[in-house]
Amino acid sequence: MTPIGILGTGSFLPEQVVTNEEIARSTGVTDEWIVRKTGIRERRRADDRHATSDLAARAARRALDQAGIRPEDVAYVVVATSTPDHPQPATASIVQHLIGAVDAAAFDVNAVCSGFVYAMTVAERMLRGADEGRHALVIGADIYSRILDYSDRKTAILFGDGAGAVVLGPVPEGRGVLETSLLTRGDQYRLISVPAGGSRLPATSRTVEEGSHFFRMDGRGVREFVQENLPTALRDLLVKAEVHPSEVAHFVPHQANGVMLADVWPHLGLPDATLHLALDRYANTGSASVPITLDLAHREGALADGDLVLLAGFGGGMTVGATLLRWAPTRQARHELHEREFAAPIG
Repeated sequence: MTPIGILGTGSFLPEQVVTNEEIARSTGVTDEWIVRKTGIRERRRADDRHATSDLAARAARRALDQAGIRPEDVAYVVVATSTPDHPQPATASIVQHLIGAVDAAAFDVNAVCSGFVYAMTVAERMLRGADEGRHALVIGADIYSRILDYSDRKTAILFGDGAGAVVLGPVPEGRGVLETSLLTRGDQYRLISVPAGGSRLPATSRTVEEGSHFFRMDGRGVREFVQENLPTALRDLLVKAEVHPSEVAHFVPHQANGVMLADVWPHLGLPDATLHLALDRYANTGSASVPITLDLAHREGALADGDLVLLAGFGGGMTVGATLLRWAPTRQARHELHEREFAAPIG
């Protein structure tokens, strides 16, 4: 089968910068406390006029532009999000319309912060079974600022808004996606949740008064889940791919919490890999964090032809997703990162 890999990357971060000082005022902590606990210094917040689909569409256009692929040549639009525009229709349907991907099938994937890796896996498998030369657009996008309780210091300090995207398509032999591993520990689903707004607890005046539509997280439980499951998942993936850990050149993880990543990093057994982080500037952007960080690394010129790149997401559900790929050079790799490109308002 034709190997499938990444042909282009793109990301979008909203213009508004929210500093730790602003978050500290509502949560009763300090800038120093937030940095010490998370490594985060600032994050972006979406304009009130815009929804997840708007951010996703901007990131998608940038990925398509870099890949040199027209929207009408996209076969699938897959959006990973846990903050959709609406319960229905799928946010991907709106993105398909916004970017003009008129011939694409469009659907959402919700695996919370693992969502991008899950969505990329689905799209890659679909392309492998499709006619040669077809392309997929995979987007991770979230606006967590709309579901945060800004009096809750455990969660309000962690999140920002953003979107990242990749274009998948045929790549040369020996390049592209080599192996993927997905796992879910549904018995621990209560560790991360938005309790109300679904069929189990529909929206009422009481759920609003109780704050049940806000994001909730058991931070200690999440940390234990990651420490227990992420190293094992990555080791198993590399064994399946018959790749020695020392061969991995780049590790792009979900940008959950800088301190937690620093704690787990020595246990991942990747001695020669560069750990890519963007959370100090953009915080935890949910399903967008992996593709945003990948795009930044790519546009800074960090990824070379033939490099082994390991992507890993982990989050609510509880889920872990990891993908190993051998990098293929893109048509328009931009090695100079201009901040204004990522901060521009939506047009």
